[in-house]
Amino acid sequence: MASSGRLMGTIGEFINMKTMARGTVLLMGLLALAGCGLAEADDAPAREEFVRIINVEVSAIVAETFVEEIRLTSVAMANRDIMVAAEESGVIRELYVDRGDWVSAGDPIAKIDDRLLAAQVDQARAAAELAQQTWERRERLWEEDRVGSEIAYLEAKFAAQQTAAILSGLEQRLARTVVRAPFGGVMDERHVDVGSMVNPGESIGRLVDLDPIKVFAGVPERYAQDIEVGGLAQIRFEALGDLTVEAPIRYVGSTVNPSNRTFPIEVELPNPNHDIKPQMVANMAVTRRRVANAIVVPQDALIRVEDGYVVFVVVEQGGETEAEVRPVELGPTRRNLVVIESGLKVGDRLVVVGQKSVSNGDRVRVVGEGE
Repeated sequence: MASSGRLMGTIGEFINMKTMARGTVLLMGLLALAGCGLAEADDAPAREEFVRIINVEVSAIVAETFVEEIRLTSVAMANRDIMVAAEESGVIRELYVDRGDWVSAGDPIAKIDDRLLAAQVDQARAAAELAQQTWERRERLWEEDRVGSEIAYLEAKFAAQQTAAILSGLEQRLARTVVRAPFGGVMDERHVDVGSMVNPGESIGRLVDLDPIKVFAGVPERYAQDIEVGGLAQIRFEALGDLTVEAPIRYVGSTVNPSNRTFPIEVELPNPNHDIKPQMVANMAVTRRRVANAIVVPQDALIRVEDGYVVFVVVEQGGETEAEVRPVELGPTRRNLVVIESGLKVGDRLVVVGQKSVSNGDRVRVVGEGE
C-alpha cells in the first residue's frame, strides 16, 4: 500500500509538469504572433478617410423670355342659341327639318295652316284694287275737269292708301305662317309635331350656331389691370385629346360678379367641324406679362428652408467637384417653372436631380447635364 501511494504521487507530479510545459509553449506562441502583428501594423501605410461622393444631374442656366400666365377654368358657349318661335297661331301642317339637321339662314322650318289668312289676303287685295281704281278716276276728274268735290277726292285717296296698308299687313302675316331659320345652324331640338296647335311666341325648336364658338371665363378681380381686349389666351380642351387653340380676347367685362369676385372675359374660336360643343369645359391660360432675359428654373429644383428657398449648384473647389448652396428670391411662376430674381446667374450649373441628397460642400459626381 505504501508503494502504491508513492506511485500515485509520482504520476501526479508528472502530469503537473507536463501541463505547465504546455502552457509555457502556448504563451510563447501567442507572444510571437502578437509581435508579428505589431510589426506588420508598423509597416502598413495609414488608411485613407472615407469620402462620400453623390451622383447628381445638372442643368446649365441660360437667359430666356418668360411668359407669366393666369390659369382659368372656362366653358364653351354657342355663338347663337335661340328658340325659334311661331309668329302666327294655327295648326302645324308640315315640318321641313328634324333634330340634328343643318339649315341656312332663311330656310323653312315649319308650315302653319294659312287657309284663313290666305282668304283674308284675297279679300284685302280686291278691296285695295277697287280703292285704287276709284282714286285714280276721281283724281283725273278733279284735277283735269274739276268734277266732284275736294272731300270726295281726298276720301278716295286715303281709302286707297288704307286698303293698300291692310293688304300689305295681311300678306306679311301670310308669309309668317312659314317659320324660317333666322341664321344658319343646327336644329338641336324640335318642340312640335305635325298637327300641333301653336300660338304666337310658342317655340318650334332650338337653333344653335356653332361656328364660331365662344369661350367664357371668370378672372379674379386682382388681375383687373392685367387683362385687356386683344391679349392672347390659350385654350386647351382635354375632352378633345388636349386640343389647344390660341386666340385674342375679344371682350372684357366691366363689372365684377359679387358672388365670386370675378369679371368675365370672352374668346372667339373657329369651329368649322363643330368638334367643340357648348358647355364643354376647357383650361384657359391668359398671358399676364413677359419677362425678358429671365433666369427660369423648375420648381422641383427648389428646397424650402426656414427663411425661404435655396438651390444647389455645382462648383469646382481645389480640383474637386462640390455642391454649393445658394439662397434665391423667387419671381413669377408658370406651371412648374419659376423666375429667379436673385441668387443665380447665367452659366451656373444647377442641380436638378439629387439636390435633396446633398449638403453644402459635399463631393458630387455629375452624371447628366443639359439646359
